[in-house]
Amino acid sequence: MRSYRGERLGKLIQEKIGSLIVEGKVKDHRVDSFLSITRVDVSSDLSYADIHVSSFKPDDGLMRGVEGLRSASGFIQAKLAALLRVRQTPRLRFHADPGLREAFLLNQKIDDLTGGAPREGQPENP
Repeated sequence: MRSYRGERLGKLIQEKIGSLIVEGKVKDHRVDSFLSITRVDVSSDLSYADIHVSSFKPDDGLMRGVEGLRSASGFIQAKLAALLRVRQTPRLRFHADPGLREAFLLNQKIDDLTGGAPREGQPENP
């Protein structure tokens, strides 16, 4: 069972790393703004943070992005240490999460099956 402190720290790490990516502060060419931090799991002793990364890009683009984040993990951890008020910043471990792309592809398949008809709650295109 995750502690409240671990969950709170995970949400904060997710927000801060997402900001670093979107603002272009991670200078590795493999990391682009199409990457999204989907989930952060912090270990019970707060020493490690498993960061799950997803993207709309094909799997090879996602893997390159994760490799870029792994390469820049020291920089990202240093930035987090300056932003977070914790005694010890968790070590960052980045993992590919294909869920976002799979959900996008599933929505496309549903749209193809329904003939592009709008779903409930969506306005019709003129």
